[in-house]
Amino acid sequence: MSVMSRVTVLPYPVPGPGRAPGQGRAQGHVPGPVPEPVPAAVRFRASCPDCQGRFELAAGGLRLVIGAGPRTTFYSFTCPECGAAVRKPAGERIIELLTGGGVSTLRLHTAL
Repeated sequence: MSVMSRVTVLPYPVPGPGRAPGQGRAQGHVPGPVPEPVPAAVRFRASCPDCQGRFELAAGGLRLVIGAGPRTTFYSFTCPECGAAVRKPAGERIIELLTGGGVSTLRLHTAL
């Protein structure tokens, strides 16, 4: 895997818009399983192969697609510096980091 396709989780505090550090959701019971909370501080380092820019993205800036094999398993984002649509392969470790960091995931299913 090249340096250009690496993703790094940065665990420093970055409060979300309109929230102070430590400010959570409203109290109340939510039926069903409770997902493990993802800190608003999770950021991912990425780079653009077109403009060579290096930057950090929040989970909302990335999409993960998990397919039946390596050719259909990838993550994508739009470069904030040049606007290019970037698609990079996602191995097991990248999948683990992105799903653990709250990145939106699409699982592709094949017909039986």
